[in-house]
Order: sequence, then structure tokens, then C-alpha cells
Amino acid sequence: MFIRANRWSILCLSLLLVGPVVVAVAKGKKIRGFEVGNAIIPFKEIRSGGVARDDIPSIDLPKFVNPETIPLLRDNELVVSVTSGSETRAYPLRILNWHEVVNDFIGEDYFAVTYCPLCRTAMVFDRKIDNEILSFGVSGLLYNSDVLLYDRESESLWSQLAVKSVSGPRVGTAMNWRANEVMNWGAWKRKYPKGKVLSFETGFNRVYSSSPYGEYVQNKEIMFPVPFKRKELPKKTLMIGLLVDGQAKAYQIAYFPIDEYLTDVINGKNIGILFNLQDFQITAQYIETGKQIPTVLVYWFAWQAFYPDTEVWGKFEEPGKKKSKRKIKG
Repeated sequence: MFIRANRWSILCLSLLLVGPVVVAVAKGKKIRGFEVGNAIIPFKEIRSGGVARDDIPSIDLPKFVNPETIPLLRDNELVVSVTSGSETRAYPLRILNWHEVVNDFIGEDYFAVTYCPLCRTAMVFDRKIDNEILSFGVSGLLYNSDVLLYDRESESLWSQLAVKSVSGPRVGTAMNWRANEVMNWGAWKRKYPKGKVLSFETGFNRVYSSSPYGEYVQNKEIMFPVPFKRKELPKKTLMIGLLVDGQAKAYQIAYFPIDEYLTDVINGKNIGILFNLQDFQITAQYIETGKQIPTVLVYWFAWQAFYPDTEVWGKFEEPGKKKSKRKIKG
């Protein structure tokens, strides 16, 4: 069985053999061939994820099939959904766990579906940047425990949660974070009966019936050190994160009103957020224009590391009292 990408097993073995993970992964202007001399993130916080460049292979020639041909997926499993024009495609997290990047396009619309299992973040970005179509891969490096992507055209490093390039020729270039949908498979099939789903025939030998991050998801600890500037919440509290004109805000999903339209004001903008628990779907938009706002499900430890000044919506545990909240699956 091929489980080369199992970071949890690699970390456990390294702790037994050599102790804690080394903080800095290299010295000099390059790390594993990537130029970091001009990095806009702290060099010492760029860490090895336990795998080499492209050991977690991106899917660059995705195949799509009709939903009824995928009996392996359970209705409560999550998928990332992308709609372009009249076409909608689903990307199961079961597959993204093993690949983290799908380089795709629909017509002239080029985009990358990305997923970091360590932070639980599924985000979709445009691949056309400065009139060039980029192809993204997994560098094998992390920043704040979040995947560092790289583009094969310039070999710049890109931070998923920072939504920009952090080193190399394209350093500082912003990514266009697209509003997409994350929902369970059963809901997706009902909503998009004519949609297509990413095939399990990816061209790679992976055990898609299992997850290389099973133990990690089930426990309360994180795998790699991150700075903790905000300690209001347990590390793996599941949040809804969004940005409005650069202002970050996070919403505790366990306290979110079910099927109720939550209104808020961020940076002077009126926004509305709807969470459908049955479908496990979140929708956010600007109230005045109806324009969709990108959102991401994310562990608290990662969001606060990238956005230490984030506003937080929800409830906090009072001394001597037990929390009362819904248990969220998915």
C-alpha cells in the first residue's frame, strides 16, 4: 500500500527517532531549490512538511464522470464545488487529501482547486495571473502549517491562506480567491444533477478509500508549530473565515444559527451569511449587491496565525462553566 504522503506517520516516527521537528529547514537563499532570498515571510518559519516537492502530486489532467458512477462516496462526505458558466464540477475531499491541488479549466476559465488537510482549508484560485496561465504544484514546504504551493512557470512560492506569493520572481503577487461552494455529496447531487465529479481514476496509485490524515483529524493536537497570538479558542475549533477589504473575521461554526441569515458589518460593508447544517453549506454575500464573498472552513490555529487581528464571532468558555454547542460532523 502506497502512503508516502502520510505526514502524521512521518512526524510520529521523527519524534521517536530524533525528537522535535527542526525549526529551520535550510540556510541560505534557497530551500529545496526554491528562491527565498526575497521572502516576505520569516525564513525560519518555512518548514519541511515531511515530503519532497511533488511527492504529493497535483492532478493536472483531471477526468470527470457522472455522479452515479461514483458509488465510493458517501452522502455526508464533503466536496468542493466550482461553477463556471453553465457547468459545475465537484472535487471530493477524499481525493484532495492525497493531491491538494487540481489544475483545471472550463472553457477559457482557468482555476486551481486547493486543499490543505493540516488546516482543513479548501480554496479555489484563478490560474491566470498577469495574462499568464500558471500550473500549481505542492512544494513540500509549509508556512504556519499551511501548504506552500509553487507555480511551475516561475517557481515562486505561494501561501494558500495568505492568498499571495511569498517568495521568488512573483513575490507579493496577490491571488484571486474565488467564491466557491463546499457541501456534502448528497446535497451536491441534488443541487447539480447534471454536474460532473472528479474521477477516482487520477493516474496515481493512491488508496482513496482511506485518509492519510485520519489520526490528525481525530485528535486535538496540531502537527507543526505555529505562533499563537490569539488563545481564546481551542486549536482545532472549526471556523468560517472571510476577508472584507483586507479585514479578517472568523465565525465559530458550532454556534452558527442553522438556516438563519446572519447579518454583520465588516469594514463598513453589510454582509449576510447563511449556514445550512443539513447540506453543510455556507454562503456569504454583500447585502447591497448580492456579490458572493469567498469563505473558508478553517481550524482556528491556522486562521489566527495568518490573521492575528481577526475579529471573532461566537461564544467563549467562561471559567467553571462547560461549553454548550452542537457537534459538527463532516
